[in-house]
Amino acid sequence: MVAHKVAPALAVGAPIIVKPAPATPLSSLVLGELLAETSLPEGAWSVLTVSSEKASEMVQDPRLPVVSFTGSVPVGWAIRDRVPRKHVTLELGGNAAVVVCEDWSDEAGQDFAAERIARFSMYQAGQSCIAVQRVFLHDKHYESMRQRILSWIGMLSTGAPDDDATDVGPLIDERAAVRVEQWIDEAVAGGATVLTGGGRVGAVVEPTVIEDAPRGARVLDDEVFGPVVALCKVSSDEDAFEKVNESRFGLQAGVFTSNLQTAFRASRVLNVGGVIVGDVPSYRADQMPYGGVKDSGTGKEGVLSAMEDLTEEKVLVLTGIDVL
Repeated sequence: MVAHKVAPALAVGAPIIVKPAPATPLSSLVLGELLAETSLPEGAWSVLTVSSEKASEMVQDPRLPVVSFTGSVPVGWAIRDRVPRKHVTLELGGNAAVVVCEDWSDEAGQDFAAERIARFSMYQAGQSCIAVQRVFLHDKHYESMRQRILSWIGMLSTGAPDDDATDVGPLIDERAAVRVEQWIDEAVAGGATVLTGGGRVGAVVEPTVIEDAPRGARVLDDEVFGPVVALCKVSSDEDAFEKVNESRFGLQAGVFTSNLQTAFRASRVLNVGGVIVGDVPSYRADQMPYGGVKDSGTGKEGVLSAMEDLTEEKVLVLTGIDVL
């Protein structure tokens, strides 16, 4: 995530100050060490592990015309409110949805979709802005997809992050894991069923699949940021698209369909920053524009998009000059 911001800044010659999250400073500092070995001019970059209070002062400093923030919704919008005259880019997460459309009935296709849903709902222990969180399955093949997803998730192992055999490691800290566990328990108290997982040992939460989560459940409405995925039955593709849009977030969505018109319709009606057809919403290539709408933020990342954020267009008009 640091590289997504630093590389475009260096490419356009824009000086940049990196302020890493308090819980994750080490990768930023290592990157700083690498940059210190280059011939970049003094002041091209800085890595400051300062407090949130000091960061707030930096954000408001008039010498810094652009703020690019990745993090929580309250902090992100507070930054934008604090500096209304600055250019601000916000990536504030989401509760990414997958739609498995009615036409996606081929067995090989269903198995591929199930494997992708299982893998990318649980990768990085769900601690990704575009981890699969909500899955809308057409009732025509709900049972088939349900069993396939459970089968794939059942193959995932939990454990220490430095163990090569581990598929799902711990959350950032035990407090985060306790919160995820509480959200699962709240959904169950409201009528949801845990099909697999739901347990916690320290900071490790078991890969968890939920169905019949009630409206208003935080595992549906908010960003879990943990290894939890909710399965939802729908009666039509249109019903699924409507339910995707009920979220206050809108980062990316995945749509499994082999029908070109359905793909175009999904792109038109889904209120998200990106629609990934034939795969999960966790797909991201560095060169593509990346960003959301609604509470997922504003602006776009991606190499070219970030370079444009950090520069201002200037027009030069030449008259009365012989250019030959």
